[in-house]
Amino acid sequence: MSTSYKELTINGLWKNNPGLVQLLGLCPLMGTSNSTVNALGLGLATIFVLACSNAAVSLIRNAVTPAIRLPAFVMIIAALTTCIELLMQAYTYQLYLILGVFIPLITTNCVILGRAEAFAAKNKFVSSTYDGFVMGLGFALVLVIIGMVRELLGTGTLFTNMQLLFGSMAANWQWTVFPNYEGFLLAVLPPGAFLVLGLMIALKNQIDSYILARTPVNMPAAADRRVRVTD
Repeated sequence: MSTSYKELTINGLWKNNPGLVQLLGLCPLMGTSNSTVNALGLGLATIFVLACSNAAVSLIRNAVTPAIRLPAFVMIIAALTTCIELLMQAYTYQLYLILGVFIPLITTNCVILGRAEAFAAKNKFVSSTYDGFVMGLGFALVLVIIGMVRELLGTGTLFTNMQLLFGSMAANWQWTVFPNYEGFLLAVLPPGAFLVLGLMIALKNQIDSYILARTPVNMPAAADRRVRVTD
C-alpha cells in the first residue's frame, strides 16, 4: 500500500482533517481550546504522540498477531502519552495543571488509534511517521484556530500566557486587539467551541463546493461530435 507524500499532506491538513472532516477527538477540542496557549500545548502533544505511535506501530506491524494487535497499539500510545506527561511536568508544569485530565485522554483519542490501525499497520516506517505528523498537524491547526478565535472574542486579546509554554521569553507576547473590551462570556465557555467549530466546518464545505464548481468537467467525446445529416 503506497500513498504519495503530497496526498498524505492534503488528506491530513484538508480532505481528511481529523477535526473538520472525521470529527474525532472532539472532547479535547472543546475542553482545551478556550485560549491559544492551551490549544497549542495540547496540539503539540498530540502531534508528538501521533507521529511516534505511527512510527512504532509500523516497526512492529509484522511481529504482532491480529489477536494482540489492538492491545499492543494501545500500550504504545499509552506509553508515549506518559512520556509527554512527564515532559510537561518537567518543563511546562503550570500548563500541565491547566490542561489537567486532557493530557492522559490523548491515549483514548480516536485519531491516534485510528491512524495506527488504518495506516501505520499497513505501511512502511517513513510514510507512517509522516502520516502521523500531518494528521496531528491538521488536528493541532484546528485546535489553535478555535483557541485564537475564542480568546479574541472572549477577552479581546491574543497569545495570553504564552510563557506557560515557551518560558519567560514569551512573557510579552500578549497582543491586546480590542482595548477596554468587556469580553464575551459565551466564547470562552464550551458552547462557544461548538459554534466556532461549526462555522469552520461550514466554511470548509463552502470552499470545497467552490473548488468543485470551478473544476473543469471532461465532457464525453460523443457530446462534441456534430451530427451529420444525410439525404
